Amino acid sequence: MDLTIDVTDADNQSTVWLSGEIDAYTAPQLKEALVPLTTSEGHQVIVDLEDVGYMDSTGLGIFISALKSAKEHNSSIRLKNLQDRVLRLFQITGLDDIFTIDTAIWGGNK
Repeated sequence: MDLTIDVTDADNQSTVWLSGEIDAYTAPQLKEALVPLTTSEGHQVIVDLEDVGYMDSTGLGIFISALKSAKEHNSSIRLKNLQDRVLRLFQITGLDDIFTIDTAIWGGNK
């Protein structure tokens, strides 16, 4: 399956809507779209993962790269609407303690 990436920009914020699967095949496409958004100082990046049903460790690596870039550039990244399967990946790896995650499915803010 492919990955669809849609980005909208408003003021000092970008919202990224992802749809499909994030794996070794689609991760380079995600990295190319996501990481540059984190390089503007004070920029907020919101990633909506509602339509992502599968993600592997390659995808986690891309999000870690984006978070590292955000911290280096005084910007931020927030994940929202993670499906249970994807959220579990963040929880199992302990990354739910490092990322800001908002999700209606999870029912809370992190």
